[in-house]
Amino acid sequence: MRSNGPTAASSKDQGDLPVIALIIPAHNEEASIGMVVSELPPDLLRDVIVVDNGSTDATGDVARATGATVLREPNPGYGWACLKGIAYLSSDPPDIVVFMDGDRSDYPSDLPAVVRPIVDGEADFVIGSRTIGRRERGALLPQAVVGNRLACVVIRAVSGVRFTDLGPFRAIRYADLIAMDLQEMRYGWTVEMQIKAVKAGLRCVEVPVSYRKRIGRSKVTGTVSGTIKASARILWVLARYAFGRV
Repeated sequence: MRSNGPTAASSKDQGDLPVIALIIPAHNEEASIGMVVSELPPDLLRDVIVVDNGSTDATGDVARATGATVLREPNPGYGWACLKGIAYLSSDPPDIVVFMDGDRSDYPSDLPAVVRPIVDGEADFVIGSRTIGRRERGALLPQAVVGNRLACVVIRAVSGVRFTDLGPFRAIRYADLIAMDLQEMRYGWTVEMQIKAVKAGLRCVEVPVSYRKRIGRSKVTGTVSGTIKASARILWVLARYAFGRV
């Protein structure tokens, strides 16, 4: 889906408004993806890209019917899906890339607040933090809360910068994103991005976002095996950076 460009992210003059693209990785989210796309702020985004990451349901069809550009990425993994969307943008790069989940746990109405620090020239990389925002009871499962806190403590030890969340709702300048050369294809994608952003000297900020219970069961924290696999992968990525193997 392409629009005529953003109009709601900043009070800047129309000629100064950046081009913004949104990438939504999605795996078996047919029950939620249509609502996510339809609830996005009108005229804010040039591109709305849903990357169907090997879904076995109608995720792609529903997203396409709602107006999104749908790409298919058969390799399983959050990083694979994000990189597919980034590659699509390379032929006509935007100024800012936003990432959001497709399970409707994020509020699309928070998107202007997430991009605003970049639009206003106050940041290069923004994380929508669920821990400092308002979240519905039970939206973040206990294992997710603990994992987030642990990862943020380690990131601070490794990079010296304090984060409060590994939230998937985030925005970054396209040029900075490409320069990062992200390599993590699975659960450690968000962690790698945060550490590389700090190492690159980017101005990193967090803004509070609202968070609600997702539609359907989480593929990560919704199962014991998913939680273990995600935690192990994130810790492995953190260990690589802690010992300088990057």
